[in-house]
Amino acid sequence: MTPDTNIENTPTRAGFVAVIGAPNAGKSTLVNRLVGAKVAIVTQKVQTTRFPVRGICMHDNTQMVLLDTPGIFKTRRKLDRAMVRAALSGAEEADAILHLIDATGWVTKVTGKSMTGAQKRSVEDDERVIRDLKELGKHAVLGLNKIDEFDHAEILPIIKQFHDEGIYAEIFPISAANGDGVTLLQAHLATLMPDGPFLYDPEQTADLPMRVLASEVTREKLMLRLHEELPYQLTVETETWEEKKDGSVKIQQAVIVGRENHKGMVLGKGGATIKEIGRLAREELMQMLDRPVHLFLFVKVDEQWTEKRDNYEPFGLDFDV
Repeated sequence: MTPDTNIENTPTRAGFVAVIGAPNAGKSTLVNRLVGAKVAIVTQKVQTTRFPVRGICMHDNTQMVLLDTPGIFKTRRKLDRAMVRAALSGAEEADAILHLIDATGWVTKVTGKSMTGAQKRSVEDDERVIRDLKELGKHAVLGLNKIDEFDHAEILPIIKQFHDEGIYAEIFPISAANGDGVTLLQAHLATLMPDGPFLYDPEQTADLPMRVLASEVTREKLMLRLHEELPYQLTVETETWEEKKDGSVKIQQAVIVGRENHKGMVLGKGGATIKEIGRLAREELMQMLDRPVHLFLFVKVDEQWTEKRDNYEPFGLDFDV
């Protein structure tokens, strides 16, 4: 909702909301819906978000800076540890914490049905977040996501269970995908923000360098196109960004993979896959930037990219974890 910027003397509120939860709980989808624009990539793969993305949401005279944090999960690699550390840091420093939970696994568990491996991992990750919040001494607002997939009677026992945890000030059943309950959630989060001036221009939707956002757009297309074929040892770097005299922009990006055989997966037969990914990314970037985009992609192999400090610092991730 856009504020009435003509009323200069209206008291304003502004603050930060950390959106935390297990991988693929729907955090990026919810942030994009609250902001009203795409600021975070969304795929069906877990661990899509690698660093906190600041989306800027307006509700009447209140500005909320939404930190779409990486998912909190059991870590094995350095990159995983850095992502989880970023998520917990966001929770510690925010004015409010929104814990988003995918209701699917919990409904399956409570009703005694057989859980898939993904559902078991999701519930375990949710339980890990609950333990972390208790250890930090933090209370949160709970967003119970994907409720549109179930009857009301199936959701009530889960709401009671989470209420009994003692860490949730409010619980909102929502659907980030279709918007059910999101307006009520947004209004409540606005009441938790402290009094103060806006932190960003009210028309701004994200605090993210365009070079980084461009890299994320291409990475999203890679993950959507390759599905389960490619592991998570993949990143995209915007190496050059050249403003042209005709108003267009020339962007050169490197798709970095961890193994030589992954390079062939990204390129595809005769380069068909990388060409299609480039086309999809270019079309979205042209829409976002509202001007012509010349996008050039190339693939390189770096087996140690996840162990290099330079690949962490631009995204605000802590290398020394």
